[in-house]
Amino acid sequence: MKKLITLLLLLSAVTATATAQNNYISKVWTADNGDGTYTNPIIYADYSDPDVCRAGDDYWMTASSFVHSPALPILHSKDMVNWTIVNHALPRLVPREVFDKPQPGWGVWAPAIRYHNNEFYIYWGDPDFGIYMVKTKDPRGVWDDPVLVKAGKGLIDACPLWDDDGRAYVVHAYAGSRAGVKSVLAVFEMTPDGTKAITESRLVFDGHEGNETVEGAKFHKYDGYYWIFAPAGGVKPGWQLAMRSKDVYGPYEARKILAQGDAPFNGPHQGAWVDTPAGEHWFYHFQDVGTVGRIVHLQPMQWVNGWPVAGIDKNGTGTGEPVVTHKKPDVGGNYPIQTPQENDEFDGFTLGLQWQWQANYQPIWAYFAGDKGYMRLFSIFEPEETPYGNLMDVPNMLLQKFPAPDFSAVTKVTFKPEVVGERAGFIVFGRSYGLLSLENTKDGLVISQIECKNADKKGKEVVNASQKINGDTFYLKVTVKDGEKCTFSFSENGRKYTDSGKEFIAREGVWVGAKVGYFTTAPRGGSYGGWLDVDWFRIEK
Repeated sequence: MKKLITLLLLLSAVTATATAQNNYISKVWTADNGDGTYTNPIIYADYSDPDVCRAGDDYWMTASSFVHSPALPILHSKDMVNWTIVNHALPRLVPREVFDKPQPGWGVWAPAIRYHNNEFYIYWGDPDFGIYMVKTKDPRGVWDDPVLVKAGKGLIDACPLWDDDGRAYVVHAYAGSRAGVKSVLAVFEMTPDGTKAITESRLVFDGHEGNETVEGAKFHKYDGYYWIFAPAGGVKPGWQLAMRSKDVYGPYEARKILAQGDAPFNGPHQGAWVDTPAGEHWFYHFQDVGTVGRIVHLQPMQWVNGWPVAGIDKNGTGTGEPVVTHKKPDVGGNYPIQTPQENDEFDGFTLGLQWQWQANYQPIWAYFAGDKGYMRLFSIFEPEETPYGNLMDVPNMLLQKFPAPDFSAVTKVTFKPEVVGERAGFIVFGRSYGLLSLENTKDGLVISQIECKNADKKGKEVVNASQKINGDTFYLKVTVKDGEKCTFSFSENGRKYTDSGKEFIAREGVWVGAKVGYFTTAPRGGSYGGWLDVDWFRIEK
């Protein structure tokens, strides 16, 4: 009986934690105005290349995750505006031996999520290995192991289409860095179960004359036409195309259906066309805002003379521009305001869904003591191979996305080092990084504010401030302004904070926005290291 009671209490704690996470409302950005309207962006965080599908009256989103693990985030919404993270479809990237160490910018590029025959499918292109697929009947549950649908170098941005006759196809783009060509789209046929390519890729659209860098294609069939939605013109200055054909292999005629115009949002493109049960049409896309990353917007979409128009077409040209504030979609009900999770009290036995590692997770990296209310991060020895010579090489950094351009991240930690040279702390990470470091020296603990400019180009760490400290429990804080201006501070009591060092200017990562979180390292040559206990992490105004 005692064991049963203990199990029930543990299950209750896990359920309570999950419920609290799913009802989360950010203090620094919400899109729902509470009056039947929303303001873009609907998610002010780096969910690059978002794709969305509808199953009944539920909406499911995924996005590029590149090398970060777990990969392929799954977000859920009932009203298309309020989203919460519910799962990851890919716990570890494959091939495992490649992604067990950091590979900045590699991995999962521009996935597409589809609901077909009562199953959910996600396809994505890995530019180094080919086009993969995972599927499940329950997006909140376990997804099948990934299947390599088509092997090849440079195949990216894949999206499936199941035709009316049961045949299945995939549209994809090419990465110029791997394939030697870009700005073209191709289609191949696959087995009806979606697991294997059965034809070669055939080029169906050439964007070199006027639509350079066409990529990120999404496949649909509507009103007797095959439709390919695809961005062009480059990430920051680009626009959104729609193209149609009576034949799956073309020829396709194309129109520009969304561009910046007079709106304050640059590069509106690469996203998802979704309808509602009430018959409305909507379009999701991202905007690249630099350090914060690629944030998610929602646009109304109309059909005019057989062509879609996303956003608002003020001049009747057939090309819309993004809306700032708009009436929410008609989904037949009112749903609570929610935002993707940020805070974490570490009261559970698993990692919060907002967190990701810099490489495939290894079980020895962390211990989740939910019954005691903390997470323990073990100090892993620095990698033997260090092509960057800085923390870009460290796989066990635990990070989450910037949640807005202006915020503070605060955490309570206890540092228990075992060897001299061991360090841990709070970090803002990207192509350059800044951090508050707790280091075990031969003279005791030292706290330092450190920055590493151009870390992705073998930049070296520079200590901006350093001082000896007593005790082992500290409150660490970073305040971010204008998406990039970072000020670090620390406290011994959680009330009075002391600024440390100088302002650090954050930079985005490789294809991703800057992130904030934890690092722990120990110098090579020791037998084992200590740990950092994290009591809580909170995002504040």
